[in-house]
Amino acid sequence: MSKLEVKNLHVKIEDKEILKGVDLEISDHEMVALLGPNGHGKSTLLSVIMGNPRYEVTEGSIFYNGKNLLEMSVDERNREGVFLAFQNPFEIPGIISMDFYKSALNAHSDKKVSLYKFYKLLEDASKEVHMPFEMVNRTLNEGFSGGEKKRNEILQMILLNPSFAMLDEIDSGLDVDAINIVSEAINKQFKEKETSFLVISHYARLFDLIHPTKAYVMINGRIALKGDASLISRVDKEGYEWIKKEYGIEIEKEDKKVPISIGTCATKEVINNARTTK
Repeated sequence: MSKLEVKNLHVKIEDKEILKGVDLEISDHEMVALLGPNGHGKSTLLSVIMGNPRYEVTEGSIFYNGKNLLEMSVDERNREGVFLAFQNPFEIPGIISMDFYKSALNAHSDKKVSLYKFYKLLEDASKEVHMPFEMVNRTLNEGFSGGEKKRNEILQMILLNPSFAMLDEIDSGLDVDAINIVSEAINKQFKEKETSFLVISHYARLFDLIHPTKAYVMINGRIALKGDASLISRVDKEGYEWIKKEYGIEIEKEDKKVPISIGTCATKEVINNARTTK
């Protein structure tokens, strides 16, 4: 049975339909690429899977390990092992990173982690993403560079150890060294923890480093094509115009992106807990 099954998913926001019948499957321990022009629904799909309340699902289903995600809150999806790393990680003034990490880890489990174990996990994760440990005492993402914010997302992934991770343009704005660091962490999570991944990127470099075995192309809010890694190479070399020529698919103009609510990362409860534990 597939780990994630998305069937005929229709989604709208403010009476505008964004996803128009998406079908997608990700098996246990599978690395999957999600490609497509900007503004065609890729980030929306990830946000809906995670449970962003801004979007309204009008038709279709999302099942994960046989459970209906659409019946779960964001926090419940998080506890089921679903994780989303944001394209533009948010800053939260007043919340210390370490407090946030600990609250997130405790919210992810029925049993609270001991202080010693938490420090060890955090120290190891910080080393893995090449983040100075003293940064955990700073407020969450505030004053962080773009690369530091992205590595911070991967650090959270390592701590939470999800069974299914979605990465939304985790490589955007990263230099070569940072991309190598992030890709190494992704590969370690995939190989050692057998986490399944759905990864959005516009650049073949990241995909060359993490080696997806399956790729989807989303155009106009639908899955237009499905294939293996060769699909990534062709898109990288030729863009998307060949899809129009070969399949007769007219590519609509980019829609403006809808801002992502803070509620999508399963952090409302976490932030409240972090504030009360200071």
